Amino acid sequence: MSTLGEACERYLQVRRALGFKLHDHANMLADLIAYMDRAGVSVLSTELALAWATQPTGVQLYRHRARLSIVRGFARYLHTLDPAHEIPASDLLAYRPRCSVPQRYSSEQIAVLVKAAGSLDGPLRAAGYSTLFGLLAVTGMRVGEALRLDRDDVELDRGVLAVRNSKFGKSRALPLTASTVQALERYRATRERLCPAPSDPDAFFLATGGARMIYSSARRVFVRLASQAGLQPRLGSKHAHMHDLRHSWAIATLEDFYRRHADVGAQMPLLSGYLGHAGPESSWWYLHATPELLWLAEERLEHALGELG
Repeated sequence: MSTLGEACERYLQVRRALGFKLHDHANMLADLIAYMDRAGVSVLSTELALAWATQPTGVQLYRHRARLSIVRGFARYLHTLDPAHEIPASDLLAYRPRCSVPQRYSSEQIAVLVKAAGSLDGPLRAAGYSTLFGLLAVTGMRVGEALRLDRDDVELDRGVLAVRNSKFGKSRALPLTASTVQALERYRATRERLCPAPSDPDAFFLATGGARMIYSSARRVFVRLASQAGLQPRLGSKHAHMHDLRHSWAIATLEDFYRRHADVGAQMPLLSGYLGHAGPESSWWYLHATPELLWLAEERLEHALGELG
């Protein structure tokens, strides 16, 4: 049999030829092989795989499980070459991620936040952050998606935002309400008047100096203003998160489905597409967000069961 290093190279070539990205696999498997060399072994065992996977200390269990998963794939390949190589069982280092409950902000709380942003020092800064936070609240966009918007992506004559190459490599078009179009038009006019020659001419949201607005600055402003506006952080967090504006929009939209007696199952793929989720199952998570949503869902179920009876 060829060396483990040669086998690893062939394994990675095969996986990549099948379309797998394998960003971290090469470095991690090279570290595994070096670990085996130091141990003086050439055959992969479950015991050794576990010892290597659990090396990092002070990290969450999912990190160990992810490392073991990388080993398991390589072990399957090695086992086809030599059955002496053991394949670690899939239930080792079992980990069930804990989903934090999203925080819900009311329209009144968001209005206070946007108003506070509009009172920031510097007219360009005030206009930028008040528009950004308002846009996140009424579209459910991810923060990064909004900050990456170019001027050409904001098609106000059509009332559409183009979100390009976002999470999972997806792109989508978001239709806008008339009031949102007007707010974006006001910001664009203010930006062009105050900063007619920005250093980043493509960017839609500009920082004071004319460069593209960045996440770290937006986060600092949001945390400070959210605290002033009385927006409570989610359970277990020290401060409010901009991402909870997205959660708030999704929860409000789901509640509206139930109140309008819409076919929620039929609407979920549309909501999922609008949010840019990988699939509708990601959007169903929001059902656990608030007691009111659970109550509305339960009321719908009881009504359906009553009709069946």
